[in-house]
Amino acid sequence: MSGVALNKVIKSYGDVQVIHGIDLQIEDGEFCVFVGPSGCGKSTLLRMVAGLEETSDGQIMIGDRDVTRLDPSQRGVAMVFQTYALYPHMTVRDNMGFGLKMNGHPKAEITKKVAEATRILKLEQYLDRKPSALSGGQRQRVSIGRAIVRGPEVFLFDEPLSNLDAELRVEMRVEIARLHKEIGATMIYVTHDQVEAMTLADKIVVLRAGNIEQVGAPMDLYRDPDNKFVAGFIGSPSMNFVDGTVEGGTVVAPGLGARFDGVIHSAHDGQNVTIGARPEHIVIDPAGDTHIVDMTESLGGVSYAYLTSETGEKVIVEERGDDRSATGDKVGIKIDPSRILLFDAKTEQRIRG
Repeated sequence: MSGVALNKVIKSYGDVQVIHGIDLQIEDGEFCVFVGPSGCGKSTLLRMVAGLEETSDGQIMIGDRDVTRLDPSQRGVAMVFQTYALYPHMTVRDNMGFGLKMNGHPKAEITKKVAEATRILKLEQYLDRKPSALSGGQRQRVSIGRAIVRGPEVFLFDEPLSNLDAELRVEMRVEIARLHKEIGATMIYVTHDQVEAMTLADKIVVLRAGNIEQVGAPMDLYRDPDNKFVAGFIGSPSMNFVDGTVEGGTVVAPGLGARFDGVIHSAHDGQNVTIGARPEHIVIDPAGDTHIVDMTESLGGVSYAYLTSETGEKVIVEERGDDRSATGDKVGIKIDPSRILLFDAKTEQRIRG
């Protein structure tokens, strides 16, 4: 197995640059997830590692090999796509071993590798079935098995669960996490679903418009984002953002009906800021009257109250326990000042300290 290093990697289509000098180190055996909105460049970057897209400039290393100009077949990678791309006329056994067969591997070796991949993915009872007799989750496991038999240095996943229903997505997340733990391979995984990113990744790379916004462990990005974009992208429901100003060292937030003392030392008086607060860090005050409950969304053990303040600011609050808000209630909110994050209103960068 090997790590992956991207050194000042650029991708251009004619005069249009879509990947802007990416520097990234993915350690041997690490599960790295690329996330970001549609069009941010995450799939393009993955395909550049795979060799399916040419690198306009920069260097891609896998282990100690420079693979920037190598053919995909020479890179030591295997890719699992959003579409299963299975041969409909072949059995599961033949689909998994077909690539090795075409490359001239001995039949005994193919049988051994298919058996090992089958054991890892628990596909033994499906070996003689054709894809049409499998569920979506089973087909994706066969697709992953086809990658395993190749024995790659790096596994690449391009939104592999996006075609599955919600229940199957959860099951396959568990399967992929277990697979990574068992084989210990370096894996790079692209998704637009930040829940997948949070649950699978050792390291998350947040991309926007072909640039890296932040890299870190899932909970590090959740608790300590560098900017408003990362703070809003990581977490579901999204972080609440309201406008505020700094007045004599105090942050004034009309939309929250609150003032926060002693939370900021590096902003100047009169500076416009954006205040960020996670839904779970806001508490409903039934005795207050600064917000109207527009809607409550009950998910069983937790519910989310969608509030509008007197000044029109929207706020989402997480509620647990038996006493929960109802649509139309007039309430107040309370926030622990130590839980809020501040961002410069103009640059959207985090204000720390």
